[in-house]
Amino acid sequence: MTTVGFLYPGHSAEDDYPRLEKLLGGDIRLPLVHTDIGEDAHRVDALREMGSAARLAAGVGELRRRGAAAVVWACTSASFVFGWEGAAEQVRELAATAGTPASSTSFAFAHAARAIGAERVAVAATYPQDVAARFTEFLRAAGIEVVATRGSGIITAAEVGTWGEPEVLRLARTGDHPAAQAVLLPDTALHTAAHLPALEAAVGKPVLTANQVTAWEGLRLLNHPVRAPELGRLFGAE
Repeated sequence: MTTVGFLYPGHSAEDDYPRLEKLLGGDIRLPLVHTDIGEDAHRVDALREMGSAARLAAGVGELRRRGAAAVVWACTSASFVFGWEGAAEQVRELAATAGTPASSTSFAFAHAARAIGAERVAVAATYPQDVAARFTEFLRAAGIEVVATRGSGIITAAEVGTWGEPEVLRLARTGDHPAAQAVLLPDTALHTAAHLPALEAAVGKPVLTANQVTAWEGLRLLNHPVRAPELGRLFGAE
């Protein structure tokens, strides 16, 4: 049995993870522990507090008890707001606390884009534009060219969690760019696990979404590639 543990902020789209687990097959477990988010706001100061070492450390013990061999901070915004070096330090602290390999959704996006050969991407974000711009900066620090960035101005994860397939498809379509080799949807509060084939059909190219790449990253940490075409081009490339 391969077990990857996830620290998930609050309650929005955590039901993506049981769906992902089912689609990935019977030998994979994806236990999830909710972290205390403090203020639910896509605002830099609130996001820095949400991603603080103390808030992440509080959930690690439960994941270890549930057999996690790797741990991923299942949040994009509360990792990239620290910048490349700050996000790397966040992951190092998490790995030291957990005693396992660790990563975050921000690094998952960078690694996943490389895995599918996407050197130029478009960012279609739920966030306000200033927060979306910080994700763009993070990707550029990873050596990825961002040809377009679209923010949607949504302040709370709770609101994002109410979006269904029509809103998610519209986000991808409006955030796409002809020069982009992939479209990135960076918010783990957004339900996407059920929509990946429709998303890729809608834009005619790979789509990387937050919960999708987070699960993939955990398996990558354990050198456990899985082929699951229902989860998009990323999992078809394994």
